[in-house]
Amino acid sequence: MVSNMKKIYDVIIVGSGAAGLFCALNLPDDKDILIISKDAFDKSDSFLAQGGICVLQDESDYDSYFEDTMKAGHYKNDEKSVELMIRSSPSIIKDLIALGVDFEKDENGNLKYTLEGAHSKPRILFHEDLTGKEITGKLLEKVKEKNNVKMLEYTTMIDIVHTDNICSGIVVKDKENNVFQLKSDYVVLASGGIGGLYEHSTNFPHLRADALAISIKNGIEIKDINYIQIHPTTLYSSKKGRRFLISESVRGEGAILYNSKMERFVDELLPRDLLTKEIKKQMKKDGSKFVWLSVCDLGKETIIKRFPNIYKKCLKEGYDITKEPIPVTPAQHYFMGGIKVDLDSKTSMDRLYAAGETSCNGVHGANRLASNSLLETLIFAKRCALSIKDNYKKIDFKVEEIDLSKYNDLDKLDEEYARLVLDEIEKMKQLENMEDK
Repeated sequence: MVSNMKKIYDVIIVGSGAAGLFCALNLPDDKDILIISKDAFDKSDSFLAQGGICVLQDESDYDSYFEDTMKAGHYKNDEKSVELMIRSSPSIIKDLIALGVDFEKDENGNLKYTLEGAHSKPRILFHEDLTGKEITGKLLEKVKEKNNVKMLEYTTMIDIVHTDNICSGIVVKDKENNVFQLKSDYVVLASGGIGGLYEHSTNFPHLRADALAISIKNGIEIKDINYIQIHPTTLYSSKKGRRFLISESVRGEGAILYNSKMERFVDELLPRDLLTKEIKKQMKKDGSKFVWLSVCDLGKETIIKRFPNIYKKCLKEGYDITKEPIPVTPAQHYFMGGIKVDLDSKTSMDRLYAAGETSCNGVHGANRLASNSLLETLIFAKRCALSIKDNYKKIDFKVEEIDLSKYNDLDKLDEEYARLVLDEIEKMKQLENMEDK
C-alpha cells in the first residue's frame, strides 16, 4: 500500500494522449490536476497518428466535408456531433498553431493540405508523416510546464469510486501493483482504444479498454461498441506484436495497391472498411497473407521528404520503398464506439467525463473518415474542460474509504475486464445482425 502519495485532487485525468493533455491545458490554472498514464507518457496512440488532422478551409467546403464524414460512417453518425466538429475545426487549428504545432507549408508560407481516402478534396493538415507525434508532443511539453498539473507514469486505473451515480474518484495501481484510492471532484476518462485485446493491431498493446470495462461494470452507458475499424494497410510481418501503420495519406498521395500478379485491383481511396473488404477478398483469391503497395512512382525525393518515418521503418524491415513495393495487410486500428457522452463529453454518471477514443459521441458513425480522429479528440476534450470549468462545484458529501482488498488478484481482474468488453462487443454484433435481418 502506498502511503506517501497525495490522495485528493480537483480533477483526475486518466490518459496522457491528445485528449487528456488538451483537456488539462484548457482547465483553470487554479485547479489541482492529476494525469495518470498506464505506460510512459509518450506511449499513447496519439503519438502514432501519421496522416494528419482535418479542417474546414472555408464555407464552400462545409457540405462536402459533412457528406464525406456521414458517407464514410454509413450515415450512422450523430449529425449534431459532426456539425460541431466541422464548425469547430478552424479554431482548434488556431489553438494548435498558437501552441507551436508546425504544420507543412508551401513556398509562400501558406498551409498545405493533403488528400486521404474517402475525402472529396484535400482538407488535411500534416507534419511529414508524424502529425500525431508533432501535435501530442507539443501538448505534452506545454502540460509539463504547468505547476498545477501532476503527472504519474505506469499508474493504471482499475476502478472508479461512486455514490448514487456520482463519481468521486478512482482506484489505481502503481508499477509495483500497490493499490490505492484517489479522490477528486471530477474524473475524465481519456485512456485510448481497445487494440491490446487483439492479436493484430496498430495500437500499443497496453491499451486494453480498461475504462470501457470499468464503465460496463459500473453501469455507465456505452454506445456502438461493435463499431471497430480495421485499417486496410499495415506493414505485413510474421512477427508477433503491434503492426506498423502505412498511413492513409500514402494512398492519398498516389500509392497503388497490387495483387500477387502485380496487377492493380482496387480504387485505393475507398473508405477504410470498403477497402479492407476488397483487400481481404484479393488475399483470399491469391492465397496470400498480404497484397503489395507501391509508392515508387512518387519519386525518391518526394517519398523521403513526405514520408520519412515510413521510409526509415520499411528500410529497417528490409524494404526500400523508393525502389520496391511493400507487403501490406489489414489490422485492427480504431474504435468508433465507447463510453456514451454528450456534446460536452459528459457520461451518464455525474462528475464523470470521457474524451478521445475511449468515448463515443457518435461523430464517426460505423466507420471513421481518415484524419477526423485527432480533430474530434481535441474538440471534445476542450469542450470537456470548459464544461468542468463553467460548472465546477466541490463534492458536498463525505467520500468513504473503500475496501481495497477486493483488488488483490490484479491479473484475474485484467482478464475479467478483457472478457467483459469482448463479450459485450459480441453481444452488440449479434444484436445488430438480428436487427439487419
